[in-house]
Amino acid sequence: MNVVEFVVQSQELGAGTRPVVNLLVDGTHLQEQARAVELPYARREGNPGLAGNYAGLIADDGLPASHYLGEPVETWFDDHDTILLGCTCGDPGCWPLTARVEVSDTTVAWSGFRNGHRDWDLADLGPFVFDRADYEEALARIHLG
Repeated sequence: MNVVEFVVQSQELGAGTRPVVNLLVDGTHLQEQARAVELPYARREGNPGLAGNYAGLIADDGLPASHYLGEPVETWFDDHDTILLGCTCGDPGCWPLTARVEVSDTTVAWSGFRNGHRDWDLADLGPFVFDRADYEEALARIHLG
C-alpha cells in the first residue's frame, strides 16, 4: 500500500502567499511525481516548465475533507474526477491535475490521472492505493471541514 500525507504549507500563488494542501505520496510531493511523467510531453512542446507545475488547493477556501474522499468539490471533466492539484495562480481550474478517487471499506485509490489542458498520457502516474483508516487519519490531521 502507498502512504499519503496531506500537508498544509504556505505557497506563493498569483495573488500572494496562501496556505495550500500539498499531497505527498510515499514521502514525495505529487507535483514531483507528475513532473517526472509529464516532462517528455512538455519538452516536446518546447516548454519543460509546464511539467509538474501545480500548486496544492487553497486550504482556507472552505475545502471539505470529503473532497479527498470521493465527493469532489473541485472537478474539471464532470465525470466525477477530483482536482487534486491546481494552478500556481491559485485557480484550481486554470491548470488542474485530476484523478479518480475511489473509496472502499478498506482502501482509497487514486487512478486515471489527467491534466485539464493537455492530452498527455499520465498512465505512469499511479495508481496509488492507500489504507482507508490511515488515509482518513492523515486527512483529519489537517483539520479541513
